[in-house]
Amino acid sequence: MTGNSFGQAFRITTAGESHGPANVVIIDGVPPGIPLTVEDLLVDLNRRRPGQSHIVTQRDESDTPEILSGVFEGRTTGTSLAILIRNQDQRSKDYGNIQHVYRPGHADYSFDAKYGFRDYRGGGRSSARETTVRVAAGVVAKKILEQEFDGRVVGYVTQVGEIKARIDDPASITLSQVETLPSGEPNIIRCPDLAAASQMIELIEQIRKEGDSIGGAAEIVATNIPAGLGEPVFDKIKADLAKALFSLPAVLGVEYGIGFGCVTMRGSEHNDHFIPSTQPRRDGHNGITTDTNRHGGMLGGITTGLPIILRAAVKPTSSLPLEQPTVTDQGEPTTIRTKGRHDPCLLPRFIPMAEAMVAIVLADHWLRWRGQNSGRADM
Repeated sequence: MTGNSFGQAFRITTAGESHGPANVVIIDGVPPGIPLTVEDLLVDLNRRRPGQSHIVTQRDESDTPEILSGVFEGRTTGTSLAILIRNQDQRSKDYGNIQHVYRPGHADYSFDAKYGFRDYRGGGRSSARETTVRVAAGVVAKKILEQEFDGRVVGYVTQVGEIKARIDDPASITLSQVETLPSGEPNIIRCPDLAAASQMIELIEQIRKEGDSIGGAAEIVATNIPAGLGEPVFDKIKADLAKALFSLPAVLGVEYGIGFGCVTMRGSEHNDHFIPSTQPRRDGHNGITTDTNRHGGMLGGITTGLPIILRAAVKPTSSLPLEQPTVTDQGEPTTIRTKGRHDPCLLPRFIPMAEAMVAIVLADHWLRWRGQNSGRADM
């Protein structure tokens, strides 16, 4: 009964709190020989870290990782890989006034209900600060996918408030489109539709000035993923991907493929028709694909070889400087204004977190598939 571990063949275990000394992840199941350095980890950690632009929280954390074990001479050893990221800019005093007051939208009450007391500094264990080490683990998972079959995972913002991006071909979106504008400047909202991106930034700036926050949606696409990963019942890959995304703070909804669009469709409209593919299968037979991808790259809980397309709904930041009604831990009515530094919109920093969790699931299922099918002639 831990609740701090995720995965089977590729398994991560995290520890740490928002205002503790550090967060740490231990990764078991990492194949030996994968090139890995601190600089590799920093690429995605810098995408996640606070203070990277004016539309995210200004908490000043370098998020520099320390590899404690599992790497020798720049390559993984196959033993447990441990990565630690220290907290450097906590302002615990900002939370002293909420020790006995429940913040709307936060886990304060539910933590008290479960444990009988809580770490009231920030969000404690439920804070998004814990995701630093998940992003680090995601870098390792991405390396496995790339090394084994040139797999890629790319996420981007598709909606902020009422503003929606137009993405005609999700599988064609590249990391450079998400991260960099044509001018070479950073794409701080991480939306590849530049017209929508500009409107999103304006909205976030307006919301921040009002002392409020705004929600939105993200899309995560995995490409070059082989068919056959996943299980047909409890460990369906769609179920594990949903659990992975729901395990991230602030996620209120997950869908894949056509998603909730299926509710108004007939079966004849919804089915993807099988057709021959120019890509040969691993067993040497002619490849098979479908003419559309409403199934989002998964059928029967198992990957089909088409792009895996997921979307996540992310709620507005709950911590607000606006006065809100609430109660104390004794049930007495009061009001609260949350101090501290918080994102007016979580979406820009959510993207690397979501990518990491999707990559972790795919790496886990790849290693499970390889272990179960080691005797197959097409390996």
